[in-house]
Amino acid sequence: MKKEIIQKLTNDFENQVHKQEETEYWLAREIMPLLGYDRWENFANVIQKAVIACTNAGQIESDHFRGVTKMVEMPKGGTKEIDDIMLTRYACYLIAQNGDPRKEQIAFAMNYFAVQTRKFDVRQKLTDTEKQLSGLIYERTGSEKSFAIIQSKGDEALFGGYTTANMKVKLKIPENRALADFLPTITIKAKDFATEITIHNSKDKDLKTEKQITDEHITNNKGVRNLLKERGIIPENLPAEEDIKKLERKLETENKKIGKNTEKLKKSNTEE
Repeated sequence: MKKEIIQKLTNDFENQVHKQEETEYWLAREIMPLLGYDRWENFANVIQKAVIACTNAGQIESDHFRGVTKMVEMPKGGTKEIDDIMLTRYACYLIAQNGDPRKEQIAFAMNYFAVQTRKFDVRQKLTDTEKQLSGLIYERTGSEKSFAIIQSKGDEALFGGYTTANMKVKLKIPENRALADFLPTITIKAKDFATEITIHNSKDKDLKTEKQITDEHITNNKGVRNLLKERGIIPENLPAEEDIKKLERKLETENKKIGKNTEKLKKSNTEE
């Protein structure tokens, strides 16, 4: 697929996203033509297959596929109420997976949403692991500042002496943004692995002080760094990736708010 086509399809999908508060969603009838379908009946069949895949994966259908109605203008005047479906990013990914792979748009969307979803999942996993470590540190030390100190020492060990602040400068990351929002997937996984080991060993060794947990975290990050170096990967030399913040619309937040947004969408369409 030509670079120009990929860029156009990327822009098309991002331009169709709706955002309300922290929730990000697409409307089925708006992405239908982007996926190469011109008849709602055919596209609805694909959506139904995606819904089945969703439930088979252990997900709740209504968390990702939410039926809505909206008013549309008719060619000869007046309006008509039609059915539509609000879709999370995960829902779009499943629809692409169950679409006609012979369609160029479907082939693109399968890769596009898979990559975007995977990036989010990896970043979210690190966030969850760091929350666990933060809670453990507070439980053991009673200090709210200890986590930031320990995390910074871990980064310094992983990046060969570069502090978190140094890495932000090196990668040209805004000072007020999290370093991990711009790191490549392999580095995020490395940070997550080292943090998981720190959590495990802090419990297993019954570490209680900030120094003990700091030393443990430094050791684990150095170990992960050495493993990467053995495979020819130098963490501090990897380029920054696209800002993941726009993907970090937590699925739990989407699940809780998509229902509220259904009512807001109904209201706005009625007012129009």
